[in-house]
Amino acid sequence: MVFTGFIAAINFVNRVAGVAESINHHPDLSVHYKQVTVSCWTHDVDGLTALDFKLAGLINRVVGGETA
Repeated sequence: MVFTGFIAAINFVNRVAGVAESINHHPDLSVHYKQVTVSCWTHDVDGLTALDFKLAGLINRVVGGETA
């Protein structure tokens, strides 16, 4: 995702971090100035699990401006 600037990108990362922590499942987050890349992957199983899909849905709610 591309944001208006660095602070907006970091605010998004912080919101995603809160959601991830609430379900104890953490994505890989990469910030490049105003661009954020989010990757969901369960390393223990070397693939995707139901928890990855749950987290992705919650992150989509953050993107949409909802409170997750």
